[in-house]
Amino acid sequence: MQIYRSGSVLLTGAVAAALAVTALPAAHAAPSATAVISEVYGGGGNSGATLTRDFVELANAGSAPYEVDGVSVQYLPGSPSAGSQWQVSALTGSIAPGGRYLVAQAAGTGGTVALPTADATGTVAMAAGSGTVALVSGTTPLTCKTAAECAADTRIVDLVGYGSAVVREGGPVPGASATASVARAASLADTDDNAADLVSGAPTPVNTKGETSGGGQPPQEPGPTEPGDVRVHDIQGATRVSPLAGTAVTGVPGVVTGVRTGGSRGFWIQDTAPDEDPRTGEGLFVYTGSAAPTVKTGDSVLVSGKVAEYYPGTGTQSLTQITSPRTTVLSSSNALPDAVVLDASSVPGRYAPSADGGSIDALPLEPARYALDLYEALEGSRVAFADTRVTGATTAYDEIWVTVKPQENPTRRGGTLYASYEDQNTGRLKVLSLDPARPIPTANVGDVLEGRTTGVLDYASYGGYNVQATELGTLVDKKLRREVTRKQKKNELAVATYNVENLDARDDQTKFDTLAEGVAVNLSSPDIVSLEEIQDDNGAVNDGTTGSEATLKRFTDAIVAQGGPRYAWRYIAPENNKDGGEPGGNIRNVFLYNPARVSFTDRPGGDATTPVQAVDGWKGVRLSASPGRINPASPAWANSRKPLVGEFVFRGKPVFVIGNHFASKGGDQPLHGRFQEPTRSSETQRVQQAAEVNTFVASLLKADRSAQVVALGDFNDFEFSPTMKALTKDRALKPLITTLPEDERYSYVFDGNSQTLDHILTSPGVRRPDYDVVHINAEFADQASDHDPQVVRIKIGGNPWPWSW
Repeated sequence: MQIYRSGSVLLTGAVAAALAVTALPAAHAAPSATAVISEVYGGGGNSGATLTRDFVELANAGSAPYEVDGVSVQYLPGSPSAGSQWQVSALTGSIAPGGRYLVAQAAGTGGTVALPTADATGTVAMAAGSGTVALVSGTTPLTCKTAAECAADTRIVDLVGYGSAVVREGGPVPGASATASVARAASLADTDDNAADLVSGAPTPVNTKGETSGGGQPPQEPGPTEPGDVRVHDIQGATRVSPLAGTAVTGVPGVVTGVRTGGSRGFWIQDTAPDEDPRTGEGLFVYTGSAAPTVKTGDSVLVSGKVAEYYPGTGTQSLTQITSPRTTVLSSSNALPDAVVLDASSVPGRYAPSADGGSIDALPLEPARYALDLYEALEGSRVAFADTRVTGATTAYDEIWVTVKPQENPTRRGGTLYASYEDQNTGRLKVLSLDPARPIPTANVGDVLEGRTTGVLDYASYGGYNVQATELGTLVDKKLRREVTRKQKKNELAVATYNVENLDARDDQTKFDTLAEGVAVNLSSPDIVSLEEIQDDNGAVNDGTTGSEATLKRFTDAIVAQGGPRYAWRYIAPENNKDGGEPGGNIRNVFLYNPARVSFTDRPGGDATTPVQAVDGWKGVRLSASPGRINPASPAWANSRKPLVGEFVFRGKPVFVIGNHFASKGGDQPLHGRFQEPTRSSETQRVQQAAEVNTFVASLLKADRSAQVVALGDFNDFEFSPTMKALTKDRALKPLITTLPEDERYSYVFDGNSQTLDHILTSPGVRRPDYDVVHINAEFADQASDHDPQVVRIKIGGNPWPWSW
């Protein structure tokens, strides 16, 4: 591998590495936590079919949009011959979190119903009974012909084999036919066993707009005109799962309290004659599928259908609903039930009951004791709150987070601090609008929704309990401003960290300019900037490119244009697709430095696979290679970014900087989920990574106890986490976030929680560091990155800093 630096010779072309294929289990290398193949149908246009075309439906199980530009869907016959080739259908656009994406394939001569408008169109004539479909990062045809070969191909994001398919994950899905597709469960769970993850059934294609085939439902037989024996509270029951799940119900009475025409279509009803049990909810969602609801708010209705529990994501709680409904409208313009007021006195201080990591589904609800139990008991019911503070800025999905408890762990700038695993913030709720005429306003953290907000309490995969508002308070702008840190003094070395969120040379100039302003103006042009999430020069295009020269040239040019210095850079290009992140993106850590203020000690020998060592010399400790990587072959760094280590000189003194980007929290059970306490499965790898960094720092300090070390970056974990304990073992490093007042200890906002994922830590040899988290992104609706940068200013020389923990 080559070490890249500014001012070096032109890069040579990318070299494709030969991969040895070994026998692996009949499954892809890792279950997908983002895009998955959610449905496959090869019977379109066949005799007996209703739909006229074959299709492949994709879904996004992740928490961020999944870009599919440069991605493809590929098809292989179920029993491929030596001459069989994968057929490719290229994709464009993106898939929203929880959303669907429809790929239309070849049409036949049968069928009468067209697919909804496809998001991409191919020409593949898929077999109805047997075949393999792969979601591939790239558009180059696959070459694998066996399950083991395909499992070794890292370009495959997800794979489904149906019928008697030779190539599949685990066992193939049975039951595909001219009239049946194979579809993944609503949770979108991917265990890498097709037979377990998908089942056959009637085809249900859905596109990115949520449209399905036919545009409506077939005519229904008339519903009852008198209430049946079942009420909403009978359906909701006293636990999270309905005692009537799977049961057909007739004539359930209620008043329509809200209607949703986009996304998951349907409406909410609420019984106007509640029972006396606070555990049994009186509200319920009625899911109408592809059909737009025909009822209006205030209609008195009787609903018949089937009771179902819908799990919107892996590990989430469920949403109780009536499906395949038949609805009788008895009258209109009825008064709505009173809304339950949510505030500091009504919402409990404890968050969730414990099941020792197991499911809480069967536990009796205790709404007076636990916030999650209260919200579950109010699922589908009208709630209201007033004068709430915004704790999570407006997102791209037109939603904001508020707190109904204004005194619950407030931050200095108006957010709500996430302070420990035991101290959940129970007053947080996500708010969306059901009124197209009054969408969610653009709000920043600390703004206020003044007056009354009313809506229906719902549950979704991302964020958990949310309010589908029918009445919104008025936004009061509290004038939150982006911070500007002070300029370092002549004898101070300023070292900063900034996660620039998948920056590559294909991004628009606005992103470069905004990020550059953050460095030049808000960070006051630090001497060294450790960057996380710099991608290769063509981003997610998976063609073997690993260099980032064009990306860094654009970025440093933009910094100069914003009044900053001309930075030089150092990095080590990763092995292709070995460092995690977006497939094909090859994200890495990068050092920018101002050569007018600080010099970089270049020492050859560092590459993507060679570990850097601390060398004890007569002049003091030095690095065996600079830049270098910490033990890159360690299992701790599997499919994850490797720390970048550099040796700098400031005012004649060496300073060792370690840029980090630890493994993400993807795969952890949600805080609001049905498993309590949630399992933090991703934490294991971060603890291992922290131990590797700690061991390396210890080796520097063993050679020179006064060595000045700065470890910084996106550690993807909290200051109170086991990761931080492993990182600071034996006081090799001190986390500077703990030197700030508690209400300032955050750099990231997630689900309305202000929290710390980014850190700067220093060794004992660093004298009296001056540390600042510079809030310019995480609290704002308009942001260049979802992380706030940080900077530490240190005076080089003098006595070591007297430590106190």
